[in-house]
Amino acid sequence: MDFKTESKAASDHIDVLKEVPVEAMEEISEEYRAIEKRLVRKLDYTLVPMLWVLYLFNYLDRNNIAQARLNSFEDDLNLKGNQFNIAVSVLNVGYMLMQLPSNMLLTRTRPSLYIPVWAALWSIISASTAATHSFRQLIAVRFLLGVAEAPFFPGAMYLLSCYYTRKELAVRTALLYSGVILATAFSGLLAAGIFSGLDGVHSMAGWQWLFILEGSGSFLVSLVAMFILPDFPGANTGSAKWLLTEEERRISVNRISRDRVSEKTIDGSVWSGLAAAVKDIKTWIFVIMLTGNHSAYGFNNFFPTIVKGFDLGNNTITLILTAPPYLLASVVAFAVALSSDRRKERGWHMSAPMVFSCIGFIISVATLNKAARYTAAFLYICGCFSSNALVFSWAANTLSQSPEKRACATAIINLLSQLGNIWSPYFFPKSDGPRYVMAMLLMMASTVISMLSAMLMKFLLVRANRKLKADGAEQLFTL
Repeated sequence: MDFKTESKAASDHIDVLKEVPVEAMEEISEEYRAIEKRLVRKLDYTLVPMLWVLYLFNYLDRNNIAQARLNSFEDDLNLKGNQFNIAVSVLNVGYMLMQLPSNMLLTRTRPSLYIPVWAALWSIISASTAATHSFRQLIAVRFLLGVAEAPFFPGAMYLLSCYYTRKELAVRTALLYSGVILATAFSGLLAAGIFSGLDGVHSMAGWQWLFILEGSGSFLVSLVAMFILPDFPGANTGSAKWLLTEEERRISVNRISRDRVSEKTIDGSVWSGLAAAVKDIKTWIFVIMLTGNHSAYGFNNFFPTIVKGFDLGNNTITLILTAPPYLLASVVAFAVALSSDRRKERGWHMSAPMVFSCIGFIISVATLNKAARYTAAFLYICGCFSSNALVFSWAANTLSQSPEKRACATAIINLLSQLGNIWSPYFFPKSDGPRYVMAMLLMMASTVISMLSAMLMKFLLVRANRKLKADGAEQLFTL
């Protein structure tokens, strides 16, 4: 496959490197593999950790409003009725509106600048929450924060899919996603420390310090990211300029070219990529799959309340007890992703964890035993996060007929699946506490929808692989 065909976005803004006989290098397989191994190792030590730290702050800056509520946030801003709920929800409006246009634009930019610039913007906007004094100001800041944060995750997934092959991507996606899990585990404890140590310092409330400190931290990380992130494969800009050799840049293009499935030729325009993504039924199956998954972990915003209902101790003990399930989930998600990559299989690896989630939800409904319900929380948290980490890598690899289609498809999937995050909070009316039977049943149903979608996708890909084999194609879909 031609260099410009595979990486047209990169060649739009860099000088194409001089022709290097990569094919000749492949004839000396040991040399080629050694260079490829060195390339992957360099990416693992720079690209993945940098995106991981950015994603951790992305999630912290998005959700610190939940911890701020435990301080004097509502009183200081004079929030009434459901105004706090509106402020939480409006972020998703900006988030959904910006994702697709951002990923369409990403294919025509330099990721090493594009992603950090948005990170710097969301950091400033999040920190500016400390200066709000009214509901209207808060709404404006939260909407803009959603717009600024939206480009990161689909953009990060797209960039990973540009550098890692199908058999490598799941583990890196799981590592990236662990940033969210760990941010969830420690965000409450971090807020508790800030509230206890800085509340009232320099006449500022603890919640104001929370926004300022976390926003400042992510701003500093965004500056570092400009030097650590690479641009598209083959480009001699970004970190590739000092990190990769010419041979490694060439192989970064060649290895992905060989890994991609090409069902049909798609011209290189962004709009044709969008049209191809919309017309592909697999895009919409992934939308249903991930929406079901997001609906299933609607417990995420209410987990401290759920644990409080177990009546296992005071608020401090409750906060401590919320961390272990998420810490275990990060380990399990990585193990599942590693197994998925080694076996080159996605469908069963995504569905099996959801079975454990179902069991966890059933136990939560079936018993009042505190220990059993807390144990059940480990099951549904580990199951939901493990399967969610695989969806994006599976989608990016399956919908990869062109860079533009891959970018648009992953953005559509991530955008529409946010509906699960919008309606799942309504699973938890206060009157249903502390058991939240309706929520557990609805989340169980959501896991079933997600599993069925995964099995349908696996069936379609098995059929597509048979057709590719019949046509003599060497590249096959990951099932």
